[in-house]
Amino acid sequence: MIAADYPFLDVFWTMLVFFLWVAWFIILFRVIIDIFRRHDIGGGGKVLWLIFVIILPFLGVFVYIIAEGHKMGERDMAQAQAQQEQFDTYVKSVAATGGGSAGEIEKAKALLDSGAISQAEFEQLKQKALASG
Repeated sequence: MIAADYPFLDVFWTMLVFFLWVAWFIILFRVIIDIFRRHDIGGGGKVLWLIFVIILPFLGVFVYIIAEGHKMGERDMAQAQAQQEQFDTYVKSVAATGGGSAGEIEKAKALLDSGAISQAEFEQLKQKALASG
């Protein structure tokens, strides 16, 4: 039986070691990604950090997190804000092109303002848009 040959504490220890191993690689890759996306140091500085992190991984990662951890968080926040602004701009541009009744009324209002249609035609288009939306 496998259960008799592999006691509960050994299973627990194996799961803990596996979890820590996966967490270590996540931290290592986050540090490497942060090194590459930095704009405040040049290529030489990036190469030195990478060599340090690759040759002495535990020490390199811990020193990097201690030295650059706060700035790493600021870069994460700046990237998240930039992505949110880009998304907001996209949503506004798509919404402004106007689907639905609001878009049709807006187009009709532009035609009314330009003099292409009369007030009566505008009201007719407006009622049609509201009825279909």
